[in-house]
Amino acid sequence: MSSASSRERYEFWQRHMVAWQGSGLSGASFCKQHELNYAQFNYWRKKLVASAPESKPAGFARVTQLATSSVQDGLALHLPSGMRLSGITGSSHLRV
Repeated sequence: MSSASSRERYEFWQRHMVAWQGSGLSGASFCKQHELNYAQFNYWRKKLVASAPESKPAGFARVTQLATSSVQDGLALHLPSGMRLSGITGSSHLRV
C-alpha cells in the first residue's frame, strides 16, 4: 500500500476498522486473519476509532434545580449511570 494516496490509505483503514469492530476479534487476530501490519493497524485505530465523535461525549451536563420542598440539606449529584454523590453541606469543611 506504499504507493497509495493518503485518501486511499484513509479509506482502506477506515473499511478495516469498521470490519474489525464488527468481527468480535482482537486487533492482533484480525490483523493476522487479514494479513495486516499490526503496528499500522494500531496507528490507524488510534487515529480513526479514538477520534470518532460517538466515542467522546460532550463535556457538558444539564443542571436542574429541584423544588425546595424536595431538596435535602446539602449538595447531591445524580449521574446518568445511576451513581449518586452527596453529603456536601454548608457545615462541611475542606481541610488542606
